[in-house]
Amino acid sequence: MTANTESFDRWIRGEFVEMNTALEELYIAQSDRSAVENIGDSIKKPLIEAGRSFILQLLQEGNTDEGFDSAFDLLGNVGLYMAACRRHDITEPSRETMSPLTEASGLALHLGASIGVTPRFATSHLATHNLAKQGRYKSFTSLRDESMFLEYNTRGIFAYKRAADALVRILPLGISHPVAYDLLADARNALLDVAKWNEILFRELNTDRFFFSVRPYYKPYRVGLHEYRGANAGDFSGINEIDLLLGLCNANNISYSQLLVDKFLFMMPEDQARLRDCMRRPSLMDSLLAELRDSQAQPWFQRNARIYLEVCKAHGEAAFQHHNQLVKRFIETPSQELPASRLTHITASGPPLGVLLNSLEKLRDLRMAAERDDIPSRYRDIRALQLSLR
Repeated sequence: MTANTESFDRWIRGEFVEMNTALEELYIAQSDRSAVENIGDSIKKPLIEAGRSFILQLLQEGNTDEGFDSAFDLLGNVGLYMAACRRHDITEPSRETMSPLTEASGLALHLGASIGVTPRFATSHLATHNLAKQGRYKSFTSLRDESMFLEYNTRGIFAYKRAADALVRILPLGISHPVAYDLLADARNALLDVAKWNEILFRELNTDRFFFSVRPYYKPYRVGLHEYRGANAGDFSGINEIDLLLGLCNANNISYSQLLVDKFLFMMPEDQARLRDCMRRPSLMDSLLAELRDSQAQPWFQRNARIYLEVCKAHGEAAFQHHNQLVKRFIETPSQELPASRLTHITASGPPLGVLLNSLEKLRDLRMAAERDDIPSRYRDIRALQLSLR
């Protein structure tokens, strides 16, 4: 890091957090907790000016070629600043044709283009690539519920990554290899951990604090001329690698492939490469089905098909849990209490809430291999494998 980068990072970890937290306490104390307009201006003004002064110094310094990690970390800090300005109604994409944060946009666009990622903060900045210093990682606020969300979301992401790592290692071995069983068991256990972390989050996270004081930092905002959707907890490749490797989802499905295309630049470059590789691979389900007629009675098939189905069940149960508990409780239900005027940009991904919930429901049912004819569910194929077990 250069001296200017370090100064900006200290501000993001210190005064920036304090100012955001103070503003959240003002907002939550109101009868209309979603109102942020013309509130806390004495805090908002120094937030804008301090961030801009750091970014101006960085722009004047120019590209110091500190490498990917440094550039990605700096992009995250610029993105956190821009996201906070959006949260506090300092910027609002529907009333702008260009971001008023000119200097921040210029730096973000430069950084994003140079390292091949979207020019705004992404999930990785606050999860898998969130460097802790003296035990404290980066966040928007010092609120307990933001810490709960970030820590358990990060645990869940790494559990998904462990499952994907295990599954991808089966490909060069083949589904009939004895060690494939061990790798499938590793994947199942990792997915059971996902459910465990989700359950703790569901139990401990305060609904109102999450909805009114955490989620608003994940709204879409403009960088330069373009409006970029908000960071999404699913913006990593592991969960989609699992979808594809298990065969529960298919990249030829237009709605699913659109989801993948929309995610690519929100992921780390190495995640992008892994996901592209999985998109061209045969699935484990198809490999088992190809062996069904000739190998059904063989011990290896019975053993590996059984554990494979356990992995699918664990993946489906985590998807069910996420949609029917987390999404419903922390997004859908509190949204119903808002006036229509407050529902604009309620979702991080941009589309209206009803559209988002419908797409998430279809994705849940693909992962569960639900019995539906309006989506390319693998229900019948999973059933065929279940009936083959003895």
